[in-house]
Amino acid sequence: MEGVSFTQTDRDRESSYTENLIGTLLAIFGNLLISISVSIQKHSHVALAGTKDPRHFYRTKTWWSGFLLMLVGEGMLFVSYAFAPLSLIAPLSAVSVIASCILGFLFLREKWKPKEFLKRYILSFLGCALTIGGTYLFVTFGPNSHEKLNGENIVKHLIGWPFLLYLLLEIITFCLVLYFYKQRSANYLVLILLLVALLGSVTVITVKAVSGMVVLSIQGSLQLSYPIFYVMFVCMVATIVFQASFLAQASHLYDSSLIACINYIFSTVFAVAAGAIFYLEFNHEDVLHICMFLLGCAVCFLGVFLITKSKKKAKAFEPYVTMDMVKGIPTIHEKGLAVQPDYNGSFSYGALVNNDSVAPVALPPVNHENLAVTPGHGHPYQTTELKKD
Repeated sequence: MEGVSFTQTDRDRESSYTENLIGTLLAIFGNLLISISVSIQKHSHVALAGTKDPRHFYRTKTWWSGFLLMLVGEGMLFVSYAFAPLSLIAPLSAVSVIASCILGFLFLREKWKPKEFLKRYILSFLGCALTIGGTYLFVTFGPNSHEKLNGENIVKHLIGWPFLLYLLLEIITFCLVLYFYKQRSANYLVLILLLVALLGSVTVITVKAVSGMVVLSIQGSLQLSYPIFYVMFVCMVATIVFQASFLAQASHLYDSSLIACINYIFSTVFAVAAGAIFYLEFNHEDVLHICMFLLGCAVCFLGVFLITKSKKKAKAFEPYVTMDMVKGIPTIHEKGLAVQPDYNGSFSYGALVNNDSVAPVALPPVNHENLAVTPGHGHPYQTTELKKD
């Protein structure tokens, strides 16, 4: 009897390791495809901007090929949540950071200045090495808990007191941060990305629930009849939309590399916490495995920080002359009266600010009759003589 139980335990353990491997590979290749698709779409935009082609970007084959690759990558990432633990899939988004760094150097041919090449080269590839090492650590020592995500189990986790307490604290924190961000105009990057991470923790919980129930339905155990499936699906879509909105607001105020670094750290921390509280993924793990897993995540954080730190930042540039540039002329900017709109980080040819929502000012009509040369009172020449010349 003990031999039969031991054999069954070995089979379950082997099956869990196989599912972990499938989920990990799906997440890695999904993140790689997403990075490649973004690079292809960026290449399409750059190539189209450098020509006189009047077509829009969405009418090019290159952009659509990148879009299809993105859909495939997102689909693989979505399915990976059904096989591997949430705490194992969430930190693997560092793979996309590594891929973007390498593709930006090779595929998009991003160049660096000769004086800064060695410094940037060392930081980038040191960050890649640290991220790869950290990924190996948290994948090797990550949680190995697996559970059939049917409707009953999800409802049981949803009404459990650990998650209800976590959800209450998260709602209170979200409301406080949103109050300072909206009412007190505290447009700090940390606050905006904290809102994104709080929403992201709910997103990953719902994504794993929806993905697991869809996979079980495909395998023959229909789960679409449970109301909890549709509740999770609506929450998933809503939190994704609000995350995209806050990220768009952050991208208008701060550098994209800084956003990528802080967002990865915050999102990973809250996603791991959500997996540990909602799905109880670390309940059967020993202290050594948990410490090594956390060490791997910390090494990944450092690697991503080095990769994003080595990105070339755009130089500050003002496309117009301000009143305070000339000595002896008092500036009016201190009184809040700007002569021309401030530069917001991007510049396009023919416009002071790259803002599509602002309509260009039309020039007043020119009266060509008033452009004729008229002789002055003291001028010896007549108009007819000037026309002859």
